[in-house]
Parts: sequence; structure tokens; C-alpha cells
Amino acid sequence: MLRELRPAIVMTVALTLITGIAYPLAMTGIAQVVFPHQANGSLITPNGAVIGSDLIGQNFTSDKYFHGRPSAIMGTDSSGKPAPTPYDASNSYGSNLGPTSKALIDRVTADVATLKAQNNSQPVPVDLVTTSASGLDPDITPAAAAFQVPRVAKARNLPEGQVSQLVVEHTEGRLLGLIGEPHVNVLQLNLALDKASAGG
Repeated sequence: MLRELRPAIVMTVALTLITGIAYPLAMTGIAQVVFPHQANGSLITPNGAVIGSDLIGQNFTSDKYFHGRPSAIMGTDSSGKPAPTPYDASNSYGSNLGPTSKALIDRVTADVATLKAQNNSQPVPVDLVTTSASGLDPDITPAAAAFQVPRVAKARNLPEGQVSQLVVEHTEGRLLGLIGEPHVNVLQLNLALDKASAGG
């Protein structure tokens, strides 16, 4: 019996050492050398303190900032009842509401009306009223950023042209010119906006 068990035990230990320890350590080491920023979570540290990540959106609500996509993440309040917790990275998920859901239709209709009141000169971009599958999307389309320019410029008392230029400067194209769509990282854009408003 020991003769049959020995190969199984040896293979289990060997594969555990190779695939559970050696391989992850090798990949971690390569990632730290080749892509250190990404390997450490793409953290943003403008003044030495971590304020967020390029990969996870934040819940900006002030008129002075560009807003990201709606986040459908729900948590609980102090009494244990369900409550919205937008962009809570520990609890990622979408709304799971379908296109015939009355709750979804009512929310989107209300959001469109609110956005139209802020800027009636342009159609409302779809990503400003629909949630992403993760609820943590850090990016919006260039059209969604351009739609918000008048509100942000007015709240900051900045020329619209200057704010529009920031959007252009922070628009990232397709990866290798082929993969994905042009997008704007909301946190990076808002950091640039703060710097412009401070005269830096």
C-alpha cells in the first residue's frame, strides 16, 4: 500500500511546491521588475499618500468634479438595512436589472432628466446613466466627460475651453490602436482639474 501512496504523496508535494509556491513567486518577481506600478495595484500617490487607484472608480458628487458612471453596489447601513455604497471595492457587483425592469427604467429616466437640466445642449451619453458590471469602472467615454465640461467649468469658475483641453489631454486611446475604446480616467482628470484650479 505504501508503494501506491508514495508516488501520489510525492506528486502532490512536488506540484504544490511548483504551482503553489515557485510559479507564483516567479510571476510576482517578474511583475515587480517589468510592471511595478501595475503589480502594486496601480496606486495613485501624488503627495506620497495613496488616494486611489487607476483601476477603481471613486464616488465624486460635487459639481466641481467630473462624475463617473453610476455604481449599483449595495451594502448595509448602521441598522443593517440595504443601502447604496457606490464604488465600494470590497463588494463589487452590478445591478442585475434587465432592460424591462421598471426600477431600472425609472432610475435611468430620472438620471437623464437630472443631467438634461445640467446641460441641455448635448444628448446624454449612455455611460452616465448606466452602471458597469463591476460597479467600480474608473473610466468614462470622452463624450461623457465633454458633457460635464459646462457644469465643472461653471462650478470652478474656469473657462470651458481650459476644462475641455484637460479632457482632451486625459483621453486615452485604444490599446495598440485596436483594443478597447477611447476613455478618460475620472480620478486622473479630477486630479488635473484640482491642479489647474490651484494655478499649478
